Amino acid sequence: MTLDRLTRFSQRMATITLCLLLAMLLLNAAYWLFPSLAANEGYGFEFSISNSLINAMGADLYSFPWWQITGGIILSSVPLVALALGLNHLRKLFQTYAQRAYFSDIAAHHLGKMGQYVAIWTVLELLCQPLLSYWLTMQEPVGQRMVTLGIDTGNIVALFLAACIAVIAQILKQASKLHCENQQFV
Repeated sequence: MTLDRLTRFSQRMATITLCLLLAMLLLNAAYWLFPSLAANEGYGFEFSISNSLINAMGADLYSFPWWQITGGIILSSVPLVALALGLNHLRKLFQTYAQRAYFSDIAAHHLGKMGQYVAIWTVLELLCQPLLSYWLTMQEPVGQRMVTLGIDTGNIVALFLAACIAVIAQILKQASKLHCENQQFV
């Protein structure tokens, strides 16, 4: 891939990442506000922690008061905000690459931050699941309220990828230092 083509591709990826970041947050809210979009309603739309809990508990979002829907949006958005911050650093990394700063401290910084936020997203998803499950069942009679806790292979893979990204960021940081040293000799 030529440098001009790589620059254009990086610019496109920065734009796509921004669109993904915004769509992710909007789709989560839409899932709560328009339950007919859900997979169990026939439209095939599924989204993260919200969908899995709502389907598993058989919750009828149409019967929820507005404040419970709002709380559900907020609770399910907490992990997504962390992921959005990570995607924003990925967007900034692509912007850095679009400026042809491949081996730079700023590129290493954005890559490292992205890895950190992916790990934070995974941990927050694990922490928010019990809170959201209780929130969904809080108006049920005593004895029918639920608190769920779960971890799946997706969480393990996300943590592993976050660790890999952190290691690669450190390698990029060292490559940046070597690049600077080599530039001084040229």
